[in-house]
Amino acid sequence: MLHFFSRQKKQILPLSVTRHLFSTAAPAATTTTASSNLYSKYSFVPPPSLKPQNPNSTQPHSQSPSKKQPKPRYRPPSSLDRTGEKPVQSRLPFDFRFSYTESSTEVRPIGLREPKYSPFGPGKLDRVWTGVCAPVVDPKVGSAEDEKTVEEKRRVMRERIQGEPLTNAERKALAETCQRHKTKRQVNLGRDGLTHNMLNDIHNNWKHAEAVRIKCMGVPTVDMKNVCTQLEDKTFGKIIHRHGGLLVLYRGRNYHPKKRPVIPLMLWKPHEPVYPRLIKTTIDGLSIEETKEMRKNGLAVPALTKLAKNGYYGSLVPMVRDAFLTEELVRMDCKGLPKSDYKKIGCKLRDLVPCILVTFDKEQIVVWRGKNYEPSANGFFLTEREPFDDSNNDSDNREEENESRKGIPGDSDYDSGDSD
Repeated sequence: MLHFFSRQKKQILPLSVTRHLFSTAAPAATTTTASSNLYSKYSFVPPPSLKPQNPNSTQPHSQSPSKKQPKPRYRPPSSLDRTGEKPVQSRLPFDFRFSYTESSTEVRPIGLREPKYSPFGPGKLDRVWTGVCAPVVDPKVGSAEDEKTVEEKRRVMRERIQGEPLTNAERKALAETCQRHKTKRQVNLGRDGLTHNMLNDIHNNWKHAEAVRIKCMGVPTVDMKNVCTQLEDKTFGKIIHRHGGLLVLYRGRNYHPKKRPVIPLMLWKPHEPVYPRLIKTTIDGLSIEETKEMRKNGLAVPALTKLAKNGYYGSLVPMVRDAFLTEELVRMDCKGLPKSDYKKIGCKLRDLVPCILVTFDKEQIVVWRGKNYEPSANGFFLTEREPFDDSNNDSDNREEENESRKGIPGDSDYDSGDSD
């Protein structure tokens, strides 16, 4: 019975009574807090976050809450930033150009398409960029004697690197190691020709092999003699094999990869300068009506050949020369080729055949042989395939074989019989 009464619900006081009790207990709590010993006995100091922050109060910077500083934005390293670095000094004895085969020192441009910003980067090279090239001799200071000195230095440097010429057996062995079924290592030479950065690629290949295979395609193959000359002149190597557009370039007996020349790289392709127009309004020696009639007849002439994109054009100049023996106008179909490509081909034909450009309309190259045409007899063009055999080496090998056979009795008797 007592257990039953103990589990009864407690009596709930009315709201007015609770308010009265709370008001009478509040002053007692304040008196106990005021008389508390937390500050004196335990040295209790509230953290700054619990203190009331007054904006007008002057607090030292050390006591103010520290704010997290934002991270600086990531800035990738730039190759154009040359602060504290000296310009690169290259001892190569020739002018730096973007393309050595597609630019000529004989033709001067009539204007530039951009300011004279060096494609090597600001302050990266110790040579002045003229808008076309970076000459080894400053044109404002240099003279003709300095250019002769540079040519002599280039010749001496080439002879020192090449050393003794290869024998026919050594040349054939090196050429065999560079064939397609032996190695995949190859440098491609395209419509821009032999570019400046390609020299660095060739030297990188010479680290691992004595010779490198170079495949030539497109516009530069019109004049393969110029391609071979520039390759040997700028790399100081030696071409030991050629079949069509495939070349094998030998580095030389005394070449050392760790002593290779410093070749600063171009960071971008500079704009080509402005050259005189290839085709004028009227052809020299003809009137306006005759020029229009010749262009109309030239487009109606049967095409001599159709040029493929990135093809091999090594036989184009002899074909045009042979066609001029019977025809006055020659047309070449260039459909599918970029406009800049067949314009460069026409410019090369004008200088190599030689001939007169008539029109480039409708993706065609039409050339005229001129009024008083005479076949060129002094022009030298490379054949489809060159053996590169040296007759002197063959004679030396025969002498060595004869000396080695002197110890054989049958050979000595045969030699004495010939002498009689």
